[in-house]
Amino acid sequence: MPQSRFTVACWALTLCALLPGAALSARRAPDPGFKALDGQARKLSSLRGQVVVVNFWATWCGPCQEELPRLSQLAASYAGKPVRFVLISIDAPKDRPKIPAVLARLHVDLESWANADTDTMDSFGLGDIVPGTAILDEKGELVTRIMGEAREDDVRGAVEWLLGGRSGPAPAALTKRY
Repeated sequence: MPQSRFTVACWALTLCALLPGAALSARRAPDPGFKALDGQARKLSSLRGQVVVVNFWATWCGPCQEELPRLSQLAASYAGKPVRFVLISIDAPKDRPKIPAVLARLHVDLESWANADTDTMDSFGLGDIVPGTAILDEKGELVTRIMGEAREDDVRGAVEWLLGGRSGPAPAALTKRY
């Protein structure tokens, strides 16, 4: 007896529920346009060939200000390796001039872009609350997402898995920290 589309869809959803990393790992990250702090247009697709840690944050977000120095230290630990950390602010256009001062006060020297909002975050599967972090493989595919403040182990585990040729257990497709 032929299977209905409904049966096949249910089977696929069941498989994805049992193997959460499998469904997410094949999903290409969105590629909207952003602006670097110097006004230059930027896209995540320009970073293909590297592991990319994308952190969405805002100048008014307390947990973000605790997380950013941690991400900066992590980025330094990967110097010389094909890993890129990019901060993307969801600040409203009127608040974007505050970004450099906040980063300087926190001693964070990471590539920083703007022109995102909560809809952008949602398109990455991060919901609408900052901070949120997505880790992309060298092909620009989403490997893991962290909703809320990322811990060092959350980021390091996924990055090391990707740098290590994906050996061992895959990182969680989604981690919620709030």
